[in-house]
Amino acid sequence: MLQTRLRNHVILLIMGLGLLISGCDESGTSTNSGMGTLEVRMHDAPASYDEVNVFVERVEINREEDSEGWMTISEPQQTYNLLELTNGAYTVLGDTTLETGTYHQIRLILNSDGHSVVVDGEEKSMFVPSGAQTGIKLNVDAEIEEDLEYVLLLDFDASRSVVKRGQGQANPEYLLKPVINATNAAVTGNIDGTVTPVESEPVVYAIAGSDTLATTYADTTDGYFKLIGLEEGSYTVAFDPTNTDFSPEDTSGVEVTVGETNELGTIELEQAQ
Repeated sequence: MLQTRLRNHVILLIMGLGLLISGCDESGTSTNSGMGTLEVRMHDAPASYDEVNVFVERVEINREEDSEGWMTISEPQQTYNLLELTNGAYTVLGDTTLETGTYHQIRLILNSDGHSVVVDGEEKSMFVPSGAQTGIKLNVDAEIEEDLEYVLLLDFDASRSVVKRGQGQANPEYLLKPVINATNAAVTGNIDGTVTPVESEPVVYAIAGSDTLATTYADTTDGYFKLIGLEEGSYTVAFDPTNTDFSPEDTSGVEVTVGETNELGTIELEQAQ
């Protein structure tokens, strides 16, 4: 009886060791990987056009540190008017479940055509140099953790991305050279408020030091504005009226805290002297 019990204990011990070894790689590191979620949101800084239309074919992510290992996380196959994604608005480009770990790069694959800019009511096509072939790569170092959602904000700066060619150059007249800033939503906060009079129609900037980190237009119906995706710190919020009957104004020392929106209340712009 004792021998039988000892034999059974030995068998259980061997089975336990086998399970432990099978859950590790050669370096002894556990290979049982959990899963987390990634959501990719796109928003925009405003531009002085009627529309800026960009066709996104697919979104890919890479956990390697070289050009290999790209994985498709979504295939929107859709045109987005970037100027609809201002003042706190955004669109979800894709969301997916990923193995835990660090993902170093993300890229947008843009269609070879289907992009356009509308100027004074006239639609003009845009050409994307190499964008459809290699994609627009961004370094993100996104840390995907088990059972948590990682929200990646892509700030597509339409104003700096649309380039008008000089006279005498080949058509199309406009080029799309994307300028995109990627941030982790979990380490950002926001600033909002209302500008009066509404007819001042200001551009609103969040400035840290000498760098403008976010831009939006105040809403033309109620004066509301929202600057999103700002890292924690102190900012100057500048109001630059497009209506020259009103004077610019700066509000300094505006603090941004992670996960919160600093509400500035009502900002009243004075008549120009």
